[in-house]
Amino acid sequence: MPGEKRSAIVFPKNQKVLSQLGENIKLARKRRNYTQTLISERTGLSRLTIRRIEQGDAKVSMGHYVAVLGVLGLVEDLVKVASDDELGRKLQDIKLLSKQK
Repeated sequence: MPGEKRSAIVFPKNQKVLSQLGENIKLARKRRNYTQTLISERTGLSRLTIRRIEQGDAKVSMGHYVAVLGVLGLVEDLVKVASDDELGRKLQDIKLLSKQK
């Protein structure tokens, strides 16, 4: 239906990754002696949203995570995600080798 919000299905293994990301963000904030209020003010996000990000909430948009990472000076870390696609290269190599036969 139009206007209906759909949530992403996040499996437990992937939720652990999000939880770890949230914890990493929380630790980075604390290392900088930033409060959730400061992050909230600098991003325009509510303190509740900041708290949800630090908990690894899958319902928070990736854009909000990016905003927080930007304030922490860590947004460039996202560029590293999937940059070293080992599985993809192996699959491609298998395909290339099978064409040579």
